[in-house]
Amino acid sequence: QVQLVESGGGLVQAGGSLRLSCAASGSIFSINGMGWYRQGPGKQRELVAVITNVGSTTYADSVKGRFTISRDGAKNTVYLQMISLRPEDTAVYYCNAMGVLQKGHFKSADYWGQGTQVTVSS
Repeated sequence: QVQLVESGGGLVQAGGSLRLSCAASGSIFSINGMGWYRQGPGKQRELVAVITNVGSTTYADSVKGRFTISRDGAKNTVYLQMISLRPEDTAVYYCNAMGVLQKGHFKSADYWGQGTQVTVSS
């Protein structure tokens, strides 16, 4: 079974920084891409940033220039460096692993982490 474990959330003042980490564990052969989504109070879950296995990145317009996604393929870990945080960034941040192929399997699947709370105070 594949598990995603997030860490790094917390409470920060506006203008501050946080770094989220997400490590995928299990009998993993390959992962196509990893990313971060968030769900704010009363809002739908939205994409924040994704990175493919070749390093291509996509960001939501609202975080461009402030957030940076990176990945350590050898560790199956994805990071989200967040700077210049705003109160509207307050949300539960979820890690997503896309196209995960487990060893001995022939079909890939997507997995989600449990989420980590990020709260930005004004």
